This record gives sequence, structure tokens and C-alpha cells, in this order.
Amino acid sequence: MIRPILLAALVLPAAAGAQETGNRIVFQLGGGAASVPGYFGSPETEIVPDLAFSFAYARLGGFEFGDPDPYARASGLGFGASFRVVPERTARDYPELAGLDDLEQAVELGGQVSYAGPGFEAFAALRYGVTGHEALVGEVGLDAVLRPQEDLELTLGPRVVYGSDDYADYYFGISAAEAAASGVDAFAAGAGIVSAGIAFGMEYRLAPAWSLYGTARYDQLQGDAADSPITFDDEQVSVSLGITRTFDLRF
Repeated sequence: MIRPILLAALVLPAAAGAQETGNRIVFQLGGGAASVPGYFGSPETEIVPDLAFSFAYARLGGFEFGDPDPYARASGLGFGASFRVVPERTARDYPELAGLDDLEQAVELGGQVSYAGPGFEAFAALRYGVTGHEALVGEVGLDAVLRPQEDLELTLGPRVVYGSDDYADYYFGISAAEAAASGVDAFAAGAGIVSAGIAFGMEYRLAPAWSLYGTARYDQLQGDAADSPITFDDEQVSVSLGITRTFDLRF
């Protein structure tokens, strides 16, 4: 039930509009369905709801950030928010984990820095688990960006995820007590690269306020994450498909 990474759109300073007044917020919100691994290292997949959100623009008082056109091509340095939800992992749902501690849902919050140029976009994100693992996890990526037509954008590029000691131990470690209860060998997982892979993204503009999105991602667990006794498959694949709507609020 590992949800796809959800990254807020670039937040870039915008020049003040000479003619527009009042407050304004532009964002995209949508959802669909995703096929994802049941948990990190699971050989099974599940169909789960998929939520999508991106911030495009805000004008509040005398300050402006972003671009009122959510489909505008990003350029230069940008800063934004990064978040992810990793659902709970329980032996009730996965009998092969009997004897191991149940893991509660983790909500990760943090920020990202991005840089976009002609035909590419790179980002680095750092998040902290405010619930669940309460540890640091980072991710870097580089995408080639292709726009074969004005209303279609395609992205493709590598991803690398890094986890701290606490993060690795939370998802891949086996304590002595768990080993005794489950019959699985005890295992100490340390900080390092958790996974490396490649991600594909697609967004097609159906109408002025509506878009169809799709993602596909392949990750291969690395290091202690791959060596853990509870990693039954180190190849993890997720795909999603959904629709977003652009909201333009003026007040």
C-alpha cells in the first residue's frame, strides 16, 4: 500500500501584476486509482485510491508566488513543499509478517529545491515522518521533459531514495523480540540508499480546467533494504491514473 510520492509544484516568485487586485489562489486537486506494492519489499500489489495535489499560484496582499497558469513551463530555481503518505503495515493484512510489530501510517512532510531548464527538471527533497517512522528520508530525481504537443507533457527520469538509521530500522529491521516471536532472523538495518529506479509521468489537458494524469515507477531496493529478511521482492512497481481539476479562487 505504498502510495506514490506527491510533490507540490514549484513555488517561484512572480512579478506583481499591474492590473489585477485582490487575493487569488490557483491549485490543482484530483484523484484516481493506483496499483502499488503492499508494503516495502512486498511481492503483492494492491489497488488503492490515489490523490493528487499541486500548488500553482498565490497572490495575498502585496505578495505573489508562482504562476497563475498551472500548465506554464517551469524555469530556473524553485522551492516548494514535499510530502508522502505511507500506509500502515499489519500482520492482519499480510500473514507472512506474523510476529512482527505492526507499523502505523506515516505522514512525511518537508521541502524541496528544484531547477528547470530547456527540456529537463531536477529536484532534491527532504522529508520527516511527523507520524509513523519519525525519521528523515530524502529523494533526488532528474527528468527529461518532452512536450510533443501543447496540451501534453511527458517526463522520464531516475529516482534515488535515501533513509536515515531510524527510517531503515523502522521498515526493514528485525528486533530480537520480533525474531523470537516470528522465527525470522534478527536484522539491523542502517542508513543508506533505500531504492533506485526510474519514473514516468504524463499529463494531458482535456479542457481548460481538467487534466488526465498517469504515472509509472520502477524501484529496486538497495543495501540493507534489499537484504532484509522481510524483503520478499526487491523490485517494486507502481502505476496510477487519475483526473485533476484546476481551482482558481479569488477573494
